[in-house]
Amino acid sequence: MELVSHLIKVSVPNYLAGLPIPDSIGGWFRLGVRDWAALIPPTALLAGFSYMTYRAFCPHGRPPPSKSINSKIQKHSNKVVDTIDVEDITEKAVFCRCWKSENWPYCDGSHGTHNKENCDNVGPLVVTKKK
Repeated sequence: MELVSHLIKVSVPNYLAGLPIPDSIGGWFRLGVRDWAALIPPTALLAGFSYMTYRAFCPHGRPPPSKSINSKIQKHSNKVVDTIDVEDITEKAVFCRCWKSENWPYCDGSHGTHNKENCDNVGPLVVTKKK
């Protein structure tokens, strides 16, 4: 903890105090090559922090969310509705909830790829018949 305290109270302020930041606008034009080189690391750090903040909090910095969840199942219909008779289920049925299955409405494990690509955690709906 003493190391962190020293870093925050002594090292960082001493580093910032030693930077060649002029007092006037004209002073920027009188800086030498070494002075400009000394300003590169804190400028890069500030730019990186600003960019990460922008990406995290500004709506224009984030990728837009997908408008449609269903990308391929019965796209000609206004609403996708499937009916399965419970009597047709022999022991267990596994239904897709990610809309990516090639065997719709049954799950074929496509949610695994979907979850990796989208950092999601969707899984199937499992219906079992009581014995």
